[in-house]
Amino acid sequence: MTEPRVRPTGLADCVELSLDARDDRRGSFLKLYQASALAQVGIDLPVRELFISRSWPGVVRGMHHQTPPAAVAKLVWCLDGRVVDAVLDLRRSSPTYGEHVVIELSASAANAMYVPIGCAHGFAVPEGGPALVAYAQSGEHAADHEGGVLWSSAGIDWPVEPSAAVVSDRDAALPRLDELESPFA
Repeated sequence: MTEPRVRPTGLADCVELSLDARDDRRGSFLKLYQASALAQVGIDLPVRELFISRSWPGVVRGMHHQTPPAAVAKLVWCLDGRVVDAVLDLRRSSPTYGEHVVIELSASAANAMYVPIGCAHGFAVPEGGPALVAYAQSGEHAADHEGGVLWSSAGIDWPVEPSAAVVSDRDAALPRLDELESPFA
């Protein structure tokens, strides 16, 4: 993996990575993760768990985080299709506390989002085909430390009509941003 190109997102420590995709007559090749290359751009993400989700157009997943002491950082890729990816800063001491960023992740863009500890993450699938999203986490899932923010309460411009969004019961019951007492210093 060559050193990924890093684009600041506007949130402290949250960056978009452009990965080195190689195309030839056979198709394409993309190395998603290499610890040493990420370390060269200041990202230390010891991967402890890897997830994949497939979501249909109109689906919104998020905004999720894990609370201390089981808080995790994430690296997120869209392996097929495209998603509108969002990160919300919940770190009370952060200069960007309460702010969010949104970028499009897609297989064709060969990009990824680094989500630091203390931020909530989510995405929506716009019109078109389904999306296959992978997440690498710095810690294992801990159900007793699940947390989040109601997806529609943070001022994020989602590509889905709120009344038509397909959201899990758990995500629909998350607290509004203005009701959240952040567990992150």
